[in-house]
Amino acid sequence: MKIHHLKLLNFRNYEKYEISFSPNYNIIYGKNGSGKTNLIESIYVLALTKSFRGSVDKVLIMNNKDVCRVEGIVSDNKYKNNYKIIIKDGEKRVKVNDTKIDKLSDYISKISVVLFNPDDLRFIKDSPSVRRQAINLEISEINNVYLKNLSMYNKVLKQRNSYLKMMSTNSNTSRDYLDILTNKLIDLGEKVYLSRKKYIDLLNENIGNIYAKICGISDLKLEYVSDFKDFDRDNIAKKYKDNTERDIMFGKTSIGIHHDDIRFKFKNMSLKDYGSEGQQKNAIIAYKLAELEIFNQIRGNYPILILDDLFSELDRFKINNILNLINDDIQTFITTTEIDKINDEIINKSKVFEVFDDIKEG
Repeated sequence: MKIHHLKLLNFRNYEKYEISFSPNYNIIYGKNGSGKTNLIESIYVLALTKSFRGSVDKVLIMNNKDVCRVEGIVSDNKYKNNYKIIIKDGEKRVKVNDTKIDKLSDYISKISVVLFNPDDLRFIKDSPSVRRQAINLEISEINNVYLKNLSMYNKVLKQRNSYLKMMSTNSNTSRDYLDILTNKLIDLGEKVYLSRKKYIDLLNENIGNIYAKICGISDLKLEYVSDFKDFDRDNIAKKYKDNTERDIMFGKTSIGIHHDDIRFKFKNMSLKDYGSEGQQKNAIIAYKLAELEIFNQIRGNYPILILDDLFSELDRFKINNILNLINDDIQTFITTTEIDKINDEIINKSKVFEVFDDIKEG
C-alpha cells in the first residue's frame, strides 16, 4: 500500500499544502515544533479517521478556521483511489472517489498504516485498556467485520450493565432477559476472542525472530490473557452464572473480553515489571514490524509504515538493524531531527523533505 499524493486544507499548521511521496523511503527532518509530526499525523488521520495523539477532532483544525480536509491518492496491489476526510462542526465525513461512506467502520479497513511513536511505550507500561484499544484498531484495519462484532459486543454489554443496575434496585425484575443478554454477550465475545487470539498467535510467529535481529537476543513473546481463554461455551456460561449475584450487586459485568489483556514476556518474565526501558522500546518496535508481516500475509500487501522520531529513542546500531529489516516494498516515512543518524545507503534511496515553517524537498 502506498500514498502517492497528499493534499491538506487547514490541518494543524498547514493552511493549504500539497506534497508527493516516494513509494519507498520518505525522510522528513527538521527542528522540534516545525510540523514534522503534523504531516505524518495527517496520513494517519486519512487512514484511521482519528489522530494517534489522542486529540479531539477540533484541534486538528487550524486556529480561526471552521473546517479541515485531508485528501490522498492511495494504491494497493489492485486499485488506486482518492480518499478524503472532512472535519467540520464536530462531525467527520469520509469519501472514496467522491462517494460518501456512511459508516466509518466501512472506511477504516481501506487504508492500512502501522505507526511507531515514542508514546507507544504506553502500550507496555499503561493499563490493559490501552493495549485493548490498540489491538482493536490494528485488527479493524485488517478486518472490518471484527469492528462490527466489537461494536455489537459493547452495545450488548451496555444493555446488560443497565439491566443489572435495574435488577439491583428491583428484586422482582425477570432474570430471563438477563439470560438473553448474557447469551448474546457470549456469542459476540467468542467472535472477538477468536479474532484476537488468531492475531496474537500470528504476532508470536514473528516477534521473537525480529527482536533477535534487533538486539541479538530472542525469547520475546506475547501472552493473551482472557476470561475466554481456551473457549468452552458451557464453562463460560457457568462463569457468568456464578458471577450473577456479584454483577447485580455492583451493577456491571465482571467477566468478559472487555477485560482482556496482552502481556509482553521476555524469558517468561513480565517485560512491564522486569524489563529495562531499552528492552521495552525494542519490544514495541519488534511488535510493529511483526504487524507488517501479518498485514501482508492476510491482505496481500504491506501497510504504510510511519517511524515517528525513532532516532531519539535508540542508538545508531539498533536504528540501522531496524531499517535493514524493512522490506523495500514497504513505503516508509521517517521523521527525525537527526538525519546524520541515518546511514547513507538509506538516504540515497529516500525522498528527503526538510521542514521549516513549510516543507522543502531535498
